[in-house]
Amino acid sequence: MNKKNRIKKNADFSRVFREGSSTANRQFVIYTLSKEDQEQFRIGLSVSKKLGNAVERNHIKRYIRQALNELSNDLLLNMDYVVIARKPCTELPFNEFKKSLIHVLKRADALKIRDSKHKTDKKQIK
Repeated sequence: MNKKNRIKKNADFSRVFREGSSTANRQFVIYTLSKEDQEQFRIGLSVSKKLGNAVERNHIKRYIRQALNELSNDLLLNMDYVVIARKPCTELPFNEFKKSLIHVLKRADALKIRDSKHKTDKKQIK
């Protein structure tokens, strides 16, 4: 994920919290805000000190960035996203972590619909 795709300023975070909508599951809270004047999506991350020391928090942030990087083609453009990690995400392996993030992004209607990618292939048994 490029640095131009990150939300860093406190005013930008505050605007997404104030004007955006939120969706949550057990592991994450996602705030989304539509921005018609920008061409790319931007991501902001929030990991509380309650989740662990700096090493553990950075580990969680790396997981979130990696999962969102893999999903970057499916994320809606012209949006700002703020991802807040909750305590249960600290115990998940990466594949479950990513599934949980996909789940909350689907609930927030933040993913483009691509049936071929999200459906499982079933072989017919004769």
